[in-house]
Amino acid sequence: MRIHYSYQGTEQVFERDTIQVIVGRPGQAMSVDLDLRPDHAVSRPHVRIWVEGGKYWIEDLNSLRGTLIGEEDIKGKGQRQLHPGDMVRVGDTTLRVHIPIEAAADRPSRLAPSPSTRPPLEIAAALDASIAPFVAAETPSPEMARRLALLYELPFHLVAEKGLDRLLQSIVERLVEVIPDAARGAVLLRDHGTDTLLLKAYVSPGQPAVSETLARRAMAEGKGFIWRRREGAEVGATILQNRIETGMYAPLLWQGEPLGVICVDNPERESTFSDGDWRLMLAVAQFAAMALANHQLQERLRRESEAKSTLLRQFSPKVAERLMGQHGRPRLAAQRGEVTILCSDIRGFTRLTQGMEPDAVVDMLNAYLAQLTPVIFKYDGTVDKYAGDSILAVFGSPEPDPKHAEKAVQAAVEMQGAMGTLNAARNSQGQVTFGIGIGVHCGEVVHGFIGSTDRRDFTVIGDAVNRASRYCDGAKAGEVLISPAVHSRVWKVVQAEPTTITTKHEGALPAFRVTGLQG
Repeated sequence: MRIHYSYQGTEQVFERDTIQVIVGRPGQAMSVDLDLRPDHAVSRPHVRIWVEGGKYWIEDLNSLRGTLIGEEDIKGKGQRQLHPGDMVRVGDTTLRVHIPIEAAADRPSRLAPSPSTRPPLEIAAALDASIAPFVAAETPSPEMARRLALLYELPFHLVAEKGLDRLLQSIVERLVEVIPDAARGAVLLRDHGTDTLLLKAYVSPGQPAVSETLARRAMAEGKGFIWRRREGAEVGATILQNRIETGMYAPLLWQGEPLGVICVDNPERESTFSDGDWRLMLAVAQFAAMALANHQLQERLRRESEAKSTLLRQFSPKVAERLMGQHGRPRLAAQRGEVTILCSDIRGFTRLTQGMEPDAVVDMLNAYLAQLTPVIFKYDGTVDKYAGDSILAVFGSPEPDPKHAEKAVQAAVEMQGAMGTLNAARNSQGQVTFGIGIGVHCGEVVHGFIGSTDRRDFTVIGDAVNRASRYCDGAKAGEVLISPAVHSRVWKVVQAEPTTITTKHEGALPAFRVTGLQG
């Protein structure tokens, strides 16, 4: 099985003669085939990929952050068939499984002919589609051969060059090379925010030589043209300074919108450009516009994917979908309102982990978070943050919920039940078991997205957060303590007994120990 995988811009290939690959990070008691150890967002293990019945299949192994195929999270949805071209995302790593044609034969292809009883067509000759061929009915002139070769090569440049700037630089270099009278060339892109022209690539013996007046004319009219300086005609300072005597300008148009311009010129008066040069220029401009539009689309999809991945770290999929705006960006407005805060903490965590290996500590935390986070999401809670062995969750935000207090307490009780299940499994495997204390309080907070332009996380700010932490500190292993404010809202649905906790700064605080749920 061959898998291409990429992390932080570095792409590698995993290849092994096997029908099953376990992908993830290794742990003390588990091994993986494809080790993604540098990516700490990947679980131990994360996903299984295998071949069965001549088809390729994938299944999430109850990972913490899920597995995306395109934009769909397949965590908890069982096995899925993989098809050629499917992009898989685990943590911050992308995977692409090489699927032979015969394994994908059951998937309809737009290129494959429909089944027919007619005899197969006889093939007279074949060419390798992975190279840029030149075929002509007649022997072309050397000049025509160079032009056609450039046009054939353009799609291969798009595949070979990983960055847009490098692609545009490669295009303008080949254009200057192919057009005999082109001594200089450049590509400029329009900045939509400021409407300025940004120089993205150029070929010139010295400084780049571009007339912005001619460039903007080509974009405004949506037409390519050949320009020659006439004797005695008044021209701008840029043309005089750069000695632009003759040039060709073509707009980069995509769906009627000018994205930029590509140009070549010559500082020698006697140089001329032919009609064939002009037509070649327009063809190259159309390709460059397509490549640019594709790049912009991929960037938009990447930003949307990253925004959605960020939301899925803190919100249930249902809430995350509602938060995504029309343009794939989360609604970022901050607001003030009443919410319920749930704080969970492992009791005696420092003492518990003193003699443990680092991997064992991380495995324990991952198991703890993987068990409790789905419970929070089940009751429409939001994970504000993981802080070491603590979980801070919010109910009633980012969208208001009249039952936020009730759902928070239900989640707390179910989390303690989930811990019992987890400890029973760990105990049967001879692993360290542990208990958690949970505190719940409600009050007014400021909640919303904060951070830099590149990264924003949801958070809550207010005294209610600190007070919830106090109740958490006072809860023993296996206990759920709620504040009087919460109890006043949920007294009909919980069984609770009054108690008191001692705090360092606030003194004694009244509390209620939840012993169960009504009904």
